[in-house]
Amino acid sequence: MTTSPIELAVVVGSVRPGRLGPTVAEWFLRIVAERPEFVANTIDLIDLNLPADLSPSPGADTLAAGISSADAVVLVTPEYNHGYPGSLKNALDIVKYEWRGKPVGFVSYGGLYGGARAVEQLRQVAAELHMVSVRDSVGFPRARKTFGPDPVVVDGPAADSAARMLDQLHWWATAATTQRALRSYPGQ
Repeated sequence: MTTSPIELAVVVGSVRPGRLGPTVAEWFLRIVAERPEFVANTIDLIDLNLPADLSPSPGADTLAAGISSADAVVLVTPEYNHGYPGSLKNALDIVKYEWRGKPVGFVSYGGLYGGARAVEQLRQVAAELHMVSVRDSVGFPRARKTFGPDPVVVDGPAADSAARMLDQLHWWATAATTQRALRSYPGQ
């Protein structure tokens, strides 16, 4: 069993003006900071300027390096039009092998269901990318009311869901690290 902290890449998936993603990610990162078994790095897609045609770019290289060094990933995503944003799909497609064999969790927000429809779609894409999505996720319905100008304290179910998701990510990341030491992932 590894005694090193699990490196967690937290990907902020929205690039829209006025986006809520960084605020939601900040809430989640505060929870991660309380867990000494994790070290989190934020990858904000707005900073990468990823090309829509999936061609090589410095931003794509930065994303690939960040995902490659991570032991686990959390995707912070809004739900737009019953799905996840195109910027996140672009990021998932522009990096290929670096996603493989990684556990992934989801923190979603939007609409009445807290981004649940976006997460269900992302679970299918994650499986195709050879990632393992953990069962528990965090969702914020009506997120603008939760994280708006007069934010409410977010605890209870959301914090509990985050803790369970982190427990599952830690288990899978530790299992994957152990397996990688024995042999490379067979989906290469």
